Amino acid sequence: MEKPVLLNKEDGIAWLTLNRPARSNAITQDLLVHLYNYIEMASEDEEIRVLIITGQGKSFCSGIDLAVLEKDNIFDPRNDGLDFPDIIAACKKPVIGAVNGPAITGGLELALNLDFLIASENAFFADTHARVGIHPGWGMSQLLQQAIGVRMAKQVSLTCQPIMAEQALRLGLVNEVVPQDELLPRVKEIAMHILDGKPDMISLMMNLIEYRNKTTLDDAYSHERSGFRKFIYEFQK
Repeated sequence: MEKPVLLNKEDGIAWLTLNRPARSNAITQDLLVHLYNYIEMASEDEEIRVLIITGQGKSFCSGIDLAVLEKDNIFDPRNDGLDFPDIIAACKKPVIGAVNGPAITGGLELALNLDFLIASENAFFADTHARVGIHPGWGMSQLLQQAIGVRMAKQVSLTCQPIMAEQALRLGLVNEVVPQDELLPRVKEIAMHILDGKPDMISLMMNLIEYRNKTTLDDAYSHERSGFRKFIYEFQK
């Protein structure tokens, strides 16, 4: 039986492909166990410096598979107290979403947790928690408004209407929209540019950018300047 997530390593990049195309890559406990394990493996692999998550077939991810909702442990799939935001937060390497098709509800939450998104022209995004009656749990209520603003997030989450790829680009939800057949080559090109950077500085830049989410602008600015002073001091020793 084919695995629900595929892992391929190439040129310093780990490609993680959600692999349940017949179910639009819907989330099950087994899929999450594989995904979490692979993210951790790639995070610990010194040869891997960038992770890319995409979907097999026509969908990125359609959210929780409602057929298994009553029996699968989606919140704590490995019984270790960790769920998707925890796994991503622990990964100190860039994780890019290559959104090849619909990213719906839990699939949109999955995408929102990644560092940034490149979408194909076939992609669209929707939050249907209110329609299907499922409580969000991976940050939808916070990450969506952070990406597109409070007012638009309210409209998207309350109406459950989709955001098409070009609108997602205008709103700042995705970084780029490309033709379907150019998606993976473009994402690889971006990843290769990241590989050109020094690993310690890539990690530092990610930390500095994310630090702003935890504090005020003044504190984040002071934090960066303090780090720069330490850097100059060490450099001039």
